[in-house]
Amino acid sequence: MSPDILILFGILLLVILLFALEIFPVDKIAFIILGLLLLTNLVSPEEAISGFSSPATITVLSLMIIAIGLEDNGVIDWLAQGLKKLRGLPLLLMVPVFMFIAGSISAFINTTAVVLVFVKIIDELTEKFDIPNSKLLLPVSFAAIIGGSCTLMGTSTNLIVNAVAVRRGVERFGFFEFTWLGVIFMIITIVMVSVMINFLPKKKRTDLKADYDLDEFITKVIISKNSGLISKNIKQVFGTNPEDIEVIRLKRKGIINEHPGKYTTVKEGDQLLLRCNIEQLIKLKDSGDFTVIRKTENDSTSSPLQNDEIDENIELIELLMLPNSPLIGKSIKTVGWYDLHGAFPLAIRKRRSLRNPGRRIFDKKSDDIELRVGDRLLVEVTPAVLDDLRKMDNVSILQHYQDISIASKNKRNLSLGILLLVISLSAFSIFPILKSAILGCFLMILFKCIDLGKVYSQVNWQIIFLLAGMIPIGVAMSNTGADTWLAQNLLQLFDDKANYIIIGLLFLVTMFLSGFISNNATAIIIAPIAITIATNLNLDPKPFILSVLFASNFSFFTPVGYQTNTIIYGMGIYKFKHFLIIGGVLSIILWITATFLLSSQL
Repeated sequence: MSPDILILFGILLLVILLFALEIFPVDKIAFIILGLLLLTNLVSPEEAISGFSSPATITVLSLMIIAIGLEDNGVIDWLAQGLKKLRGLPLLLMVPVFMFIAGSISAFINTTAVVLVFVKIIDELTEKFDIPNSKLLLPVSFAAIIGGSCTLMGTSTNLIVNAVAVRRGVERFGFFEFTWLGVIFMIITIVMVSVMINFLPKKKRTDLKADYDLDEFITKVIISKNSGLISKNIKQVFGTNPEDIEVIRLKRKGIINEHPGKYTTVKEGDQLLLRCNIEQLIKLKDSGDFTVIRKTENDSTSSPLQNDEIDENIELIELLMLPNSPLIGKSIKTVGWYDLHGAFPLAIRKRRSLRNPGRRIFDKKSDDIELRVGDRLLVEVTPAVLDDLRKMDNVSILQHYQDISIASKNKRNLSLGILLLVISLSAFSIFPILKSAILGCFLMILFKCIDLGKVYSQVNWQIIFLLAGMIPIGVAMSNTGADTWLAQNLLQLFDDKANYIIIGLLFLVTMFLSGFISNNATAIIIAPIAITIATNLNLDPKPFILSVLFASNFSFFTPVGYQTNTIIYGMGIYKFKHFLIIGGVLSIILWITATFLLSSQL
């Protein structure tokens, strides 16, 4: 093994750890990759930025723009509205029907957008018709993932694998070339998940008090000018039971006391960060001794809300952080009044991950916890503020749902027609998928179906930068000969082994990695190795490539491998075990089926 190969493997190991532990956002990891590859001279500067001009990257970006146009013009909502008519079906029929519809739509439209629409519709069915959302959300997520693997444009992973194959001299895939396999996997998934829904929890809807543990949340107050508490100590003011109320931090004239003792006296103007229950919060608002602070230390544009200004109609809602949200990277401490259009942040619920396996809402420095994709922010709002929050980009309101906006029927039909044109041009090999997607964007702009100003804020740039940063890894593997070295060593392992064993092991390793790191990253790392193995064995590379394509998408057994699972998991309805049991059983069955079907193509 050469030193360059050893260095590259070290970078790969670091990348896998960064993805799995979620130490940094994926776009930041992408730049770390580029920097390390350049510093170690494994790629040239031109090769390092080749990912930004890759056909896969541009195609994904173009399809994202088309998907935004479809969503903004009501196409996705229109396609999903028929689901409400299914409320009379028994649950055993409702689950497979929902899964089939979600999977079918996801074959052509962004999977995450589809799942978010289903989340809103299912929650409405839960609230109005007492239909258990816990029995529907996970099945819909699984079906959407499978559906996305059915066509070339279904997911960015499919486009990446296809681009890697073309760059390696393999004939490009047709639009529906592997759809028959995806349909088989879809049928298996629908049947298996429908059979196993009894393993899902019976919880019907998210309860804010239980979900956020509102008996223990954070608020900030200031001692009022005429407060009767001035000169009293913390023990006298709040008592000695920290389960009711606890002073986490005291700020006085710019000086912060991180651990105020029970005999610390309070003075006029003191700012206190409190952990308290909901009953105590009501008492604080009504006492007249405190002013509830409606501003952060970094927000000079807002002012405290006096007790007599408190709106009686204040409600609690939760906001789900989507990729590229303007709130990502901010915390309760740094989210400004203007960021939330006047809403007041109360609590952050962290999405569970390998670094955060428990249900973590607060700690001693909780107002410094940063928001990440999949996290939820609990806020207080008035009806007027709620209307503004609904207009925020890349933030989904989970507890109060925006009514389906009435889009222009002509724009809706035109957007749907453009999508069908893109599909047709690619499916019948009139144009490559890249050319078809760019043409679709051109038509969307020409007929004013999208607003480019809005598109810039809605595109998931994290995925774009991830692709641009990961693609040079494939170049580095070729430059250093790492792919050949790996393939040769794997060939010794596969020597005299049957084709189904080779395909099975490749599929299993890829599927396992995709459960813990990005499915796109998995595909970029494994696809070149799979092609090299097939070439050295003098076998048709397409079954090997399809093994990577499907296995990278089949991130069922953990909630962190695929974005839609992360969103569903972050809602607090499911536990890790639900993904492990149901997703694990499904993964094993799909692995066995895929091994048999793909190896029979050799």
